[in-house]
Amino acid sequence: MPSFSRRTIILGLLFFFLLMILFLGGSSPFGSRGAALAGEGPLGADSQDGDQEGAVDEVRYASETSMNLIWVFLGAILVFFMQAGFAMVETGFSQKRNAVHVMMTNFTIFAVGSLGFFLLGYALMFGGPGPLFTGGLAELLSRRLEPFSGWSFLGLKGFALSGGGMSDAGALLFFLFQVVFMDTAATIVTGALAERWRFKAFLIYGLFMSAVLYPIFGHWVWGGGWLSALGTNLGLGHGFLDFAGSSVVHAVGGICALAGAMVIGPRMGRFDSEGRPRPIPGHNVPMAVLGVILLVFGWFGFNCCSTLNGGDLQFARVAVNTLLAACAGCLIAMFYTWRKAGKPDPSMTANGMLAGLVAVTAPCAFVPVWAALLIGSLGGLLVCWGVSWLERARIDDPVGAVAVHGFNGLWGVMALGLFADGTYGDGLNGVSGTVRGLFFGDPGQFVAQLIGAVTCAVFVFAVSWAFFKLQDRLQGIRVSPQEEVDGLDVSEMGVPAYSEETWAFYSSAEDSPSSRVMEVLRW
Repeated sequence: MPSFSRRTIILGLLFFFLLMILFLGGSSPFGSRGAALAGEGPLGADSQDGDQEGAVDEVRYASETSMNLIWVFLGAILVFFMQAGFAMVETGFSQKRNAVHVMMTNFTIFAVGSLGFFLLGYALMFGGPGPLFTGGLAELLSRRLEPFSGWSFLGLKGFALSGGGMSDAGALLFFLFQVVFMDTAATIVTGALAERWRFKAFLIYGLFMSAVLYPIFGHWVWGGGWLSALGTNLGLGHGFLDFAGSSVVHAVGGICALAGAMVIGPRMGRFDSEGRPRPIPGHNVPMAVLGVILLVFGWFGFNCCSTLNGGDLQFARVAVNTLLAACAGCLIAMFYTWRKAGKPDPSMTANGMLAGLVAVTAPCAFVPVWAALLIGSLGGLLVCWGVSWLERARIDDPVGAVAVHGFNGLWGVMALGLFADGTYGDGLNGVSGTVRGLFFGDPGQFVAQLIGAVTCAVFVFAVSWAFFKLQDRLQGIRVSPQEEVDGLDVSEMGVPAYSEETWAFYSSAEDSPSSRVMEVLRW
């Protein structure tokens, strides 16, 4: 037994030294970089010390690159999982007879939007990136529509991921990361137009959002566009900033939802003849609450992984600020509705938590924790006020998407301009120094945020209104009154959501194709 143990130890030591030799001087685990590690490539040096220093640098570079790629991939899959949360929230807040239809819009928007973003949107958004990128991506994606020097309006490279370098691992993973963010914006609108939206019209909208609307505004902020250059061009702080998407994702989706809801009109019975609102409760509030829990889980990836750098320890502050703002928005909305209605409203409590998350998404990396609590608290109040204002304006939003995402998305970017404390952001958008808001000594940053917020509201609403109006004239975006009464599950999808209704539906449709299928099954 002792002899066996010594032999095991000796073999283990030999194996360890062999691995060290291979790792530092022999066959490299980094593929094409192996020659450089051996001193034969461009990083080789004349001395042994130079070889060792080059090897250490190469190992460090490869390790950091791998960690960053894994970090971005982790964020992408967490944000994708938020799709399940959105589907459950919107379905739970809808009526039973429309559950399948709402689920289908949430399900298929990812497929439609991903293809639209792949073919056109990604190139328009990131075809001419600004200082956001490192690691060579700025050279891969470097063509833009720039009427005046430093004022970029559109990217023009990378359509369908074509062009040199687009198969690079970093470029591909960044595309995946941006796809799921685009999908979040696109999904928001499905809730506001739920229960009366024609499915064919919805599919066309999916292409519009993913290939046109979202990429254009996204380029202005994240793709090196003119809003991000307000700092270098006009001396307004670091230019317009949005760390993880309060405006680029949430306000774009929420304001587009507002335009769509105004064009399509309210659901039948939502308002009486004098314009007073009538409640149409959702059929499964517990499903909606569970959906919010899934969204909170995914939101940590949404915000934290927006550092795009696994070694950026600022993600710890981002995570804590995300948590605190969500909790503050939840409780403020709950107590506000409790005081107003006499009972804590579960629906508004759930939307209050989402409002806090949306509001803190832009400033989460720049503000202290006390400010995150304040931002989330005001977000919880804003969603309650926003829902009431929409009802007074006779605008029907079945899930509260406009108030949650549109109003709080704009509040989030303004909060960054107020509460950024100067502890983060050195070099962002090509401006030296950290980011400070109005209350910490930089009124220029607040002005940049104000310009960006107004631009987002005006541009997104105008373009969305025009799109929905034109689509309604050419195609028609609303189902017929009879289809709305029967429910869109039956009229649009051809199948009810719940089993107790299935047999009654099939047995009553004697001449339908579905009835013939059931007849075959019975036979």
